[in-house]
Amino acid sequence: MNNPYVFGYLPFITILLFSLTFGVFTMTESIEFFKTIGVYSGMREFLSEMELKILLLIVFALIYFMAFSALKLIAETIHEIGMLFFSRDLEGKTISQARGGFVIFFVGAVISAVGFQSLMLLLVIFIATTFVYFIYVVFKLSGSLSFIGIIGLIAFEIIAWSLFIAFVMYVLIKLYNGIIASLPLL
Repeated sequence: MNNPYVFGYLPFITILLFSLTFGVFTMTESIEFFKTIGVYSGMREFLSEMELKILLLIVFALIYFMAFSALKLIAETIHEIGMLFFSRDLEGKTISQARGGFVIFFVGAVISAVGFQSLMLLLVIFIATTFVYFIYVVFKLSGSLSFIGIIGLIAFEIIAWSLFIAFVMYVLIKLYNGIIASLPLL
């Protein structure tokens, strides 16, 4: 089959599967947390156990879906800016060549269904899938990039992601410090 739109649905399904696996883990942990702090019994007065689990799963899966969708948008933007700077392809043929890599993320999302009980396993699967996808894309794009272009693309993406992660960590630390500073002293 030579249709360029064959893998068009895979990013959506991949994001959905990753969102569900991370959502199931978070739902399980939040229920345990609610039981620990004594809120669970009060919540059970309004909702049955199944209704509460479904409600929490929908909320957490939706939050993860939005986060993974935003990460996909940011990743595509960073990658295409890198290709703008370093690619010799002026017709855009290399973009369609790398779309086969969507299968890698899909397989990683399916594998993540096995590890939904461990956050560390979920993160390892997600990071490993991302790394394998990155290697695949660089390999596929190597035909339209010079050696300096490949090094430049890799360096650009690493620097862009490092800056993004550092910025997010900075904001989270400032938020945490602000919340801690506003608490009354005991």
